[in-house]
Amino acid sequence: MADEGTVRVDLWIWSVRLLKTRSMATTACRGGHVRVNDERAKPSTAVKIGDEVRLRHDGRERIVVVQKIVRKRVGAAAAAECLIDKSPPPPPREALIPVGRRDRGAGRPTKRDRRELERLRALNSTLDRPPGS
Repeated sequence: MADEGTVRVDLWIWSVRLLKTRSMATTACRGGHVRVNDERAKPSTAVKIGDEVRLRHDGRERIVVVQKIVRKRVGAAAAAECLIDKSPPPPPREALIPVGRRDRGAGRPTKRDRRELERLRALNSTLDRPPGS
């Protein structure tokens, strides 16, 4: 790398523990889930101190500002010093649980269960429609 004050965005995201693996960071960049200063970022995009990095992962958007350049994965305490987290708070756990999911191992729904699910789906579809339609 020509400039010592920069590092690849995929490497930095992995180093500060925003994603679990380097390959996940690279895949997120290729998939368009990473933006640096509101520009779509390739895995090789260089980040420097002061850049804003936006990452969409697991239904949540993380917004961080680069404070330190790191090239190797660091501990959680050191990672917290490398960024300023401006992310909105995560949604409550109740909002993450999908409605109508069956417990694992519960087997197939009975006819009564299926009719209740169909009734709920029909109710939701009528609520989603605009008035007068």
